[in-house]
Amino acid sequence: MASSIGSWLVVVAALLALPAAAAIIWLLRQREELRAKWNAATRDAETFSDQVWQLSEREERYRSLVEAQGDLIVRRDGGRIVYANAAYATLFGVSADDLIGSRMKLPRLASRPIVVLEGGARSFDECMATHQGERWISWVETAVLGPEGHKVIQRVGRDITARIAAEDQLVGARAQAEAANEAKSRFLATVSHEFRTPLNGILGMADLLSDTGLNAEQATYTEALRSSGEALLALIDGILDVAKVEAGKLELVEEPFDLVPLIETVTELMAPRAQAKGIELAAHVAPDLPARLVGDRDRLRQILLNLVGNAVKFTGCGGVGLSLRREGTGIEIVVADTGPGIPADRLELIFSEFEQFEAGAGERQSGTGLGLAIVRRLVGLMGGEVRAESQPGEGATFRLVLPLPAAPGAAAIPVPHWPRQHVLLVAPSAFAAGFLAETIRATGAVVSVATTAEAASARLGETATKGQGAITAVLVDHALGDAPAKDLAEAARAAGIADCLILLSPFERRLFGQPQAAGFSGFLIKPVRMRSLYERLGAGFPQVSPAPGARPAVGAGPRPVGVGLTILVAEDNEINALLVTRTLERFGCTAFWARDGREAVQRVEASFAGTAPPLDLALLDVRMPSMTGLECAREIRTLESRLGRAKPMPLVAVTANVAAADREAAFAAGMDDCLAKPLERAALLRWLKQLSRPPAGSLSA
Repeated sequence: MASSIGSWLVVVAALLALPAAAAIIWLLRQREELRAKWNAATRDAETFSDQVWQLSEREERYRSLVEAQGDLIVRRDGGRIVYANAAYATLFGVSADDLIGSRMKLPRLASRPIVVLEGGARSFDECMATHQGERWISWVETAVLGPEGHKVIQRVGRDITARIAAEDQLVGARAQAEAANEAKSRFLATVSHEFRTPLNGILGMADLLSDTGLNAEQATYTEALRSSGEALLALIDGILDVAKVEAGKLELVEEPFDLVPLIETVTELMAPRAQAKGIELAAHVAPDLPARLVGDRDRLRQILLNLVGNAVKFTGCGGVGLSLRREGTGIEIVVADTGPGIPADRLELIFSEFEQFEAGAGERQSGTGLGLAIVRRLVGLMGGEVRAESQPGEGATFRLVLPLPAAPGAAAIPVPHWPRQHVLLVAPSAFAAGFLAETIRATGAVVSVATTAEAASARLGETATKGQGAITAVLVDHALGDAPAKDLAEAARAAGIADCLILLSPFERRLFGQPQAAGFSGFLIKPVRMRSLYERLGAGFPQVSPAPGARPAVGAGPRPVGVGLTILVAEDNEINALLVTRTLERFGCTAFWARDGREAVQRVEASFAGTAPPLDLALLDVRMPSMTGLECAREIRTLESRLGRAKPMPLVAVTANVAAADREAAFAAGMDDCLAKPLERAALLRWLKQLSRPPAGSLSA
């Protein structure tokens, strides 16, 4: 105060020292400056007031926006609520003002794991007991600045009760679907066993009946009986395979297998059906492919049988060709036919379940329409791809690529070396001529192909005229006709060609008579096996080593493979038991029948005690009264352990269900193998051959 008065005294003294006019001017200036400062202060005050009003308006707008949306918002400072919107307050059934300053919390009934988000925020779901009942809230929790400048915890939540209920319903529906699928699988497994048991009897008895010297009419009826049973069995297998794939229970195996025998088996199984329709079926395996691959042999065979069988079904004239070649680290398989073709809009639909292509009005084929659907699913499980290519009227081609690597140490398919040979191939076929030509060219030989008898005769005439023997061997397809084929054999002999083979189907072979009497040096059965082609054709070539891998057929020779073996057949179905025992007897075995598992164990006990003939093998049906086949196997293994027998008796399970789980259960019970019903002769032969080997040989099926 004193300093302020002093300042004014100094100013007054200065004014008194100035002239009157100067003092007045100075005062006026001071007044203007003060007025300017006052006006500026007034404007600043108005601007501040406007800013305060705008901030208040924005805050109110923000508050209204927050209150308007359905999100739940609450802020807590050390557990005390410093802010809550109306949506959050409704959970308590009070107003937002009632919550401010309180520590009220809702009871938590359940929660889900916390997820830490980017920036440190946390997200979690809670089920809370609210004023409105149980509600699921999804929260996002962050740290924000409070009104006093320090951080508080803010939670923003959203009611997800409806979503959780929908998820629970979905989980329940999935569980019900899985339970229903499991029940369906169990039902199909049970029904398949019941179906296969009588089918086993039908097909087996048809085989036995066909071996009894039937006349032509009886043989026709027997073949119809067998083909009908096989068709029904194929339908059952197709339905079961689809069910297994849908249930995710179809398991693939990865094991080495021989490629060429597999392909030849497929073509030989399908050949009778094709030849009965008057069409050809041929196969070709590229010689640069490995002889052994790694994969699921049985499923690959199923794929090929479905594709080839489908092609044969829809092909009325011409033929079907199956070829394999290398494709990267895997193989490409092509099945082509000369059938009616498939419209472009049907190329994908034919891979769907129960879809069938109708070539024309009233031409729908029999079957379930599951074959191609199963093919696509199996190929997908193997990691491959399959597609169809076709134009109406130009046949159809199915291409699939499978990642089947070569087996460790696998060599290429063995091929002889014929660099100085020239083979004339006479065949009018759509596929066989080209396939045979490629197979022969792989040896280094020259191949000439003629599709008509006239063209072949002209080529042989040139050879005879030149007299140089340019052609060293001739292959003639009987499809040319009986007389033209025999005329070509005569022309070959006139040209000085001694090696002349005729290609015959099994039916043609029975009617043709002795090939030598017709002027041929030998014959080959269609579809022609690669090994047979190299052996028969190479037999007339000088200085040629025999084809590698040549061996006699299983069970060949004057002595039946099962002579001296005693087999126990445990089977509760009388027809199936009769079938198996008669089949074993035809192989030279002595077979004993046990009607159930208990009788089988008693027979084995008597064998071990020496009061009954010793047994070399026991075939145990898995499903039998009194004692199942698995229980029977466990009982026998326990008996062997108790008696201290050094060499266990071979036990083989026989069942309609041969899924991986069924096989594992059989092996866990002590079985040495698990064979499927209907019991195939080839499967029995493999075991009989193993049992007939010297004791040093290993026993495996």
